[in-house]
Amino acid sequence: MPAPVIRAANLVKAYRVKGSPRSVRGSSARSAQPEFLAVDGLDFEVAPGESFGLLGPNGAGKSTTMKMVGAVSTRTSGELEILGLDPDRYGPEIRSRLGVVPQEDNLDGELNARENLYVYGRYFGLPGRVCAQKADELLAFAQLQDRAGSKVDQLSGGMKRRLTIARGLINDPRILLLDEPTTGLDPQARHILWDRLFRLKERGTTLVVTTHYMDEAEQLCDRLIVVDKGRIMAQGTPAALIREHSSREVAEVRFGSEHNAHAAAQLAGVGDRVEVLPDRVLVYAHDGESVLTRIAEVGLQPLTSLVRRSSLEDVFLRLTGRSLIE
Repeated sequence: MPAPVIRAANLVKAYRVKGSPRSVRGSSARSAQPEFLAVDGLDFEVAPGESFGLLGPNGAGKSTTMKMVGAVSTRTSGELEILGLDPDRYGPEIRSRLGVVPQEDNLDGELNARENLYVYGRYFGLPGRVCAQKADELLAFAQLQDRAGSKVDQLSGGMKRRLTIARGLINDPRILLLDEPTTGLDPQARHILWDRLFRLKERGTTLVVTTHYMDEAEQLCDRLIVVDKGRIMAQGTPAALIREHSSREVAEVRFGSEHNAHAAAQLAGVGDRVEVLPDRVLVYAHDGESVLTRIAEVGLQPLTSLVRRSSLEDVFLRLTGRSLIE
């Protein structure tokens, strides 16, 4: 079995709480400093050629983990190996073998699409002729060859995102780190981008993805971890997580905001679980249509109803909660 390209064991990243006293001599004074654990003992491995997801609410520790994997932030404790190397000791060597797609497109607006790729390749020390060849290849891969001479401001959001991904591939990375790759894109642009990423995976590139779109995680990730408050809440394939933490189907019924709680009480014991939201009632069950039949049998008349398959979003919300935490 091939060695993992990323291995984390009890990985910890702590920050001193703002306003706390600076460290002074003596271990007791240091230990007394209040700390915030952004990453609190993560254990995971990523296999070569795998598409691996990091999911979690804002502030869960995803970005901090990505920075440590990207060898731009040192860990506080624990073990971390990227391509068999310690990122705290071999940061430049690791970064030369990584591709990074940040959440915000930071393309150079003064350059056209092809020049953005060419110049970025030169940052890695690639010869000019190699940069020119790779720029043309990557423009074709990103379906942007007809926009090679266009300035960045002339590109659509989806085109900019594909160009940013193409730029991250200029050094033939072993691992591509993608932070929210399709944020702000329309459905058509998202599907085009998913296709490009799937082609990369077919070529053997390892993908590490953070995303708030659960359908994207289901589409892209072979395996993933759900992180909250710096800790792993669950890990596995999307299908396995749905089986473990949710039901096969979900019946969504609306009785009106003032009547949902009362209706849910009458549905106690129906299906696997009943959840009351402000605008609807969710009934988790193996057979959603049988839930609707049961609702009619007890004399309830929902304003609207639908049956859908259970999704990774149901798992995510069950594990991390529905409250918005900033």
